[in-house]
This record gives sequence, C-alpha cells and structure tokens, in this order.
Amino acid sequence: MQQFLMLEQIFPSHHVGDFQITAISDGYLQAPLGLLSNIDPIDATQMQNRAGQRPPDAVHINCYLLRSAGHTVLIDAGAGGIKQWGGLLLQNLTLAGVSPAEIDTILLTHAHPDHVGGLLNAAGQCVFPNAELVVHRSEWDFWRDDAHLSRASDRTRGNFQIARNVFESYDRQLRTFEAGEVLPGVLAMPLPGHTQGHTGYLLTSAERNLLVWGDIVHFPHIQIQRPDVTIAFDQDATLSASTRTRMLDMATADELLIAGMHLGELGFARIQRERSGFSLQYHHN
Repeated sequence: MQQFLMLEQIFPSHHVGDFQITAISDGYLQAPLGLLSNIDPIDATQMQNRAGQRPPDAVHINCYLLRSAGHTVLIDAGAGGIKQWGGLLLQNLTLAGVSPAEIDTILLTHAHPDHVGGLLNAAGQCVFPNAELVVHRSEWDFWRDDAHLSRASDRTRGNFQIARNVFESYDRQLRTFEAGEVLPGVLAMPLPGHTQGHTGYLLTSAERNLLVWGDIVHFPHIQIQRPDVTIAFDQDATLSASTRTRMLDMATADELLIAGMHLGELGFARIQRERSGFSLQYHHN
C-alpha cells in the first residue's frame, strides 16, 4: 500500500477496482506535422499551438505500469533512446520504486520502435529478464514475414530489424494471443489499421473499466477533433481512421477512462462528444 501511495504522489495513477495503473513517461519524439494526411501542416500547427502543445511536432511517449495482487505488468516499453527518442522509462520506474526484474509481464500494443525499443539495452540484452512478452499473433507474424520486409520502404525497413531483435531475444518468454483475456481482468481489444496486430487492453474490475488504446492517436489535440487525420506510420490509413472513429464513439458511449501511449504526461483522459465531433479532457485522479 505504501508503494501504491508513493506512485500516486509522483506519477498520474488510477485505481480500476483491484488494479492500479500508472502512466510512466519515456520522454518525447519529434514527428514533423507533414507526416499527417488530410490536413494542411499550417492548420495542424495552429491546432497544436491553440492547445498549448509546444513544440507542435513533439509526441509524448507513455508506458503504463499495471499492478494487481498477482502481477506487475508493463504495457509497452517506450523507445529506449532509439533514434534519440525517449529513453526515460527505466529512471522513471526507479523513481516509482520498481526494478526491471519485478516486471513479470509486458503487454505490447504493437511492435513499432517507440513501443519495443526499451525492451533491449545497448548490448542487445533483455532489460526485463523475468517478464513474459505478450503480443498479438498477427503482429508477431507481420514483423517476421520476409515478404512484408521486401515491400517495406527505406524508412520502415529498420523497424523490422528492431522488432525481430526483440522477438528473438524474448523468444523463450514470448506468448502470442488472438483474442480474449490475456491476464485476469485484462481483455485484448483488436484495433487494426495502425499496424496489422495493433491491440488495446480493456481493464475491468469491480464494475469499473479503463481502455489502454495504444496508438489510436499520435497528436491527440488534432486527431480526436479530426479523426480522419492519419499519419505516415499507419500501415492502413483508411482502416486506422475507421478504427479511431469507432473507438471515440465507444469511449463516449461507455464513458470510458482512456490511457494512450501518445497522450500527454497526464496519461489519462475522457472523450467528450461535441456538436462538431469530439474533444479531449485530461483526467486527474
């Protein structure tokens, strides 16, 4: 209990029944607004400035520490400093009083570098030696498929090697799934489009719930207001936009508390329906 209270004093945290979930920042990456489609970069910059997002091309990287009576879980592991992105996860876990060896499960939303880069150190060794790595089967299949690699652009080719290195290093402690509960009270929710196996996790306990929705948005103050806006990182932009709209509808209809890997450092939000569409309201404990 004392450790839970310490977490809440340092980092944004919420209780969902028997779960405690905490947003742990890995830092930031830069993504030029020209990577967005269906919006003029000037309009995108103005939206970011109006929302107080400076610099406007900064994308925050969240990981989530999930604790229950039986498990200490990390949802995604940040970039780990790859491409000069992020790299703050381990020091922030230390501030939270959690050592890498305590993590028994890592749930992946998908295998892009800013989500798996923190799983290996500079020597290529597993940062979380006692953790089972859990990933959607189609995500695991995609990054290991040479046919997909052969069609990849120069920009994305390196992402395949990063994902493959992670999967190979954690091979003996890796579990794939296709649907259903991945841990007690944690339901996998397929969210295709951003990647083939992009997955959210719905926590349910004591009639309370929370959705970790992965990369439904990269620029939340733009893409929640304008769900049609996609990013070059999406494998299937049309499907990604459709999935985003569906999740925004679900979040408002079910009054879900949302956690997202590219929300701000506050880590948790609710989605409000407006006459013009949707808006984001960060949620304090």
